[in-house]
Amino acid sequence: MVTNSPKAAKLHPETARGTASGLDRFFEITKRRSSVGQEIRGGLVTFFAMAYIIALNPLIIGTAADKNGNLISGAPMYSDAARTIVDEAAVGASIGMVAAATALIAGLLTLAMGLIGRFPIGLAAGLGLNALVAYVLAPQMTWPQAMGLVVWEGILIFILVLTGFRTAVFKAIPKTLRTAISVGIGLFIAFIGLVNAGVVRRGAGTPVELGVGGTLQGWPIGVFFFGMLILIALYVLKVKGAMLISIVSATVLGIIIEAVTKVGAQSPDGSNAYGWALNVPALQNFTLPDLGLIGRIDMFGAFFPDGEFSLANFVALLVLVFSLLLADFFDTMGTVVAVGSEGGLLDKDGMPPRTTEILLVDSVGAMAGGLGSVSSNTCYVESTAGVGEGARTGLASVVTGLAFIAAIFLAPLINLVPSEAAAPVLVFVGFLMISQVVDVDWTRPEVGIPAFLTIILMPFAYSITVGIGAGMVAHVFIKLVKGEARKIHPLMYVVAALFVIYFVQGALIGWLVG
Repeated sequence: MVTNSPKAAKLHPETARGTASGLDRFFEITKRRSSVGQEIRGGLVTFFAMAYIIALNPLIIGTAADKNGNLISGAPMYSDAARTIVDEAAVGASIGMVAAATALIAGLLTLAMGLIGRFPIGLAAGLGLNALVAYVLAPQMTWPQAMGLVVWEGILIFILVLTGFRTAVFKAIPKTLRTAISVGIGLFIAFIGLVNAGVVRRGAGTPVELGVGGTLQGWPIGVFFFGMLILIALYVLKVKGAMLISIVSATVLGIIIEAVTKVGAQSPDGSNAYGWALNVPALQNFTLPDLGLIGRIDMFGAFFPDGEFSLANFVALLVLVFSLLLADFFDTMGTVVAVGSEGGLLDKDGMPPRTTEILLVDSVGAMAGGLGSVSSNTCYVESTAGVGEGARTGLASVVTGLAFIAAIFLAPLINLVPSEAAAPVLVFVGFLMISQVVDVDWTRPEVGIPAFLTIILMPFAYSITVGIGAGMVAHVFIKLVKGEARKIHPLMYVVAALFVIYFVQGALIGWLVG
C-alpha cells in the first residue's frame, strides 16, 4: 500500500506506543491514526495551498469602488471628478489593508476550527462570494453597508445551525450524492490547480485551451511541471512529506528563475502572457500591517437607501443575501464531505465528527468576514491537499491558522511561493479524490444521473454549490417521475425548491427591481 494515501494511513511508531499526552487526547491524534509531525506537515501544505487568497482577495475587494466611488479603505478610487483617473496610491493602500485583514480573519477562524471543530480544514475569504460582494453588492451601496449584509448572512446561517436545520439537511443528502460531491470537488480542485498554474486558460475561440494558443511556454509553466514531476516521483516512492517537499522545491526553482530572468507578472493587457499568474517569487519590502478595516460596517444602511425604506429594494436585498447564504451553506457542506471522505473521517452515515461544532465555526466565518471587511469566510476545498499529506485532526488547522497569523507580518516571505508551485498539489489531490467514483452505481439512472450532473458541473461552472444544486434537483425530479415521492426526504423538496430559486435569481432580481 502507498503510505501517502489517506485510505492507507498506517499507525506511526510514536503514536503506536499509545502516548497519553494532553495534546494527543484533545485532538485524538492516536485515535485518528496520525502523528504530530504528520499534522504539522498537513497543516503547512493546507496553508500553502490556500495562501494565494492573501494576494487574490485584495485584488478583488481592495480594487473595487462602491456607489460613491470610494474604495473599501474609505478613500476615493479616482483622483478626478469624472472618475476616469485611478488614484494608484489609494488603491495600493487599500490592497494592503485588505491583505492584512484577510490573513488575520483567516488565521483566527482556522484556529477556531482546529480548537473547536477539531477538523483538518482551513477557512478564508471565499472566492466567488467575494466577487459577488465586490461587483454586485458594493456598486449598489457603500462598502460598510455591503459588509453589513455579509454579517446578516452569517447571522442567518448561525441561526440555522443552532436550530439544527443545517445538520438535518446534511443528513438528508443521499449517500451516493455525497460520494459524487467528493468526486466533483476532486475534479474542481484539479481544475483550479491547472488554472492557477496557467496550464489551462481562456481561449480566443474556445472557453478554455492549453496554455497560450494551445501551447505550453514560459518559465512559470516549467516550475509547475517541475513540482508535478517531483510530487509524482516522491509519491510513487512512498516518501513522507511528498507534497510539502514538492512545494518547497518548486518555490526555490521559481525564486532562482525570477532572480535570473526577471519574468515578472502576467499583465491584464496580455503583453506578458508567460509571466507568473498570481504572485512573483521575489522578496518585497516589509511594511507594518494596517488593520483599520476591522469593524467598519453598517448593519442597516442598505435597507434604507437615501434614508427611506423601499419594499422593492428590501426584497431585492433579501434575494442577494439568500444567494450568499445558499452558496456559503452548500460550499461548506461539500467541502466538509470531501475532506472527511478523503481522510477517512466520516462515520457509517457519512457524517464527520463534531459536525455541529464544524458548522458553527463556519457560520461565524461569514460574520467575521463581514466584520473584518474581507467578505464571507468559508471552509476551503484546498484543505484536501493537507489531508492528502496526512492531516487528520484539528492540530493541522491550528498549524494552518498560526501560519496565516504569521503571514500578517511576513507577507513578503509568503508571497515568495508562486501559485505555480502550489498548483501541483491541487492537481494531485484531484487524482486522490476521483478514486471514489467507483462507489457510485452507474447502472441505476436515479443514482447515476444526479451524480453525473454533480460531478461535471462543479468544474464546468466553477462552483461547488451549482454542482450540488443540480444533483439535488435532478434527484428529486427523477424520484417524482418514477412515482417514488414518498422515498424522498422532506427536506430534499425544500432544498430543491431553494436551488431552483437560486438558479433563476438573476431574472428574479430583474423582475423585482424592474
